Amino acid sequence: MRKIKALQSGFLNALQVPRDLAYQDSIVTCNGSSEILIENYRKIIEYQSTCIRILLKHGRLQIEGEHLLITYYCRDEMKITGFVQAVFFD
Repeated sequence: MRKIKALQSGFLNALQVPRDLAYQDSIVTCNGSSEILIENYRKIIEYQSTCIRILLKHGRLQIEGEHLLITYYCRDEMKITGFVQAVFFD
């Protein structure tokens, strides 16, 4: 199994495929303390104005703050605004 993973990894690196596409990794972009963009997530677990929990493709994300609002979301990405105080990965 390790050899197959190593071959896949080498092949994807040779083709210069970005890691987020190759392994379906999530991308979390923080713009200051007022905006977070999340790409490649699975679903929203909890949504409150002080805490938003999101299931990623590999793990979980918890955002804590004040006046948190999911401004928009679609199948693959979402934008959260408000005063972000902490971001936790699990």
